Amino acid sequence: MHETQPLRFSPFGEAAIHCDAAGEKLDHAVQERIWSLAELAAGWPHVREAVPGMNNLLLVYDPERADFEDMCAAVEEAWSTLDVSRRQGRVVEIPVCYGGEAGVDLEEVARHAGLSVEAVAERHAASECTVYCLGSQPGFAYLAGMDERLATPRRDVPRTRVEAGSVVIGGAQTGVISCDSPSGWHIIGGTEIRLFDPDREAPILLSPGDRIRFRIQEVR
Repeated sequence: MHETQPLRFSPFGEAAIHCDAAGEKLDHAVQERIWSLAELAAGWPHVREAVPGMNNLLLVYDPERADFEDMCAAVEEAWSTLDVSRRQGRVVEIPVCYGGEAGVDLEEVARHAGLSVEAVAERHAASECTVYCLGSQPGFAYLAGMDERLATPRRDVPRTRVEAGSVVIGGAQTGVISCDSPSGWHIIGGTEIRLFDPDREAPILLSPGDRIRFRIQEVR
């Protein structure tokens, strides 16, 4: 139980509430509670949508059936009495070609970390990361669990186009770009695995709670 980790509430427009449990660092036990709270709140008749984030939750509600104060009270009570069971997500392996044309920023990340490019690839692949939430673009997974030594501030000038499949680092997080898009994250490698494919039966590959294991395919 995380009674000592109270939620902070703030209005999000006229019919949504943002519930934030984030402390100085991401906490997996808190994230488990966020997932459980999202599942519970999604069943409330006055809630239209429950969107989990990284140690936070956004609830969109019917303003004719509830208001901000009602939501604060309901969420606070639920948060303190949740029955949380550990989520057993899938293990998904993602092979990565580090460096070269696929990872144009690998050397920059290595310089920032004071490591060789090989050591960056090894540390990145040794990190088992957990999908906390999906967002930003279809299928993009926000991950926790990357080796702290690899944390690198985002680029001062974002690129206007980064290809899907690019393996990236932004701050203390890593991820895989799911759609061609602008990005300020550093590109350290690439994978043929596609997190989003509209032609697949299940277009989005990952779900919250899944665990990601990066595998070194090549270091250039």
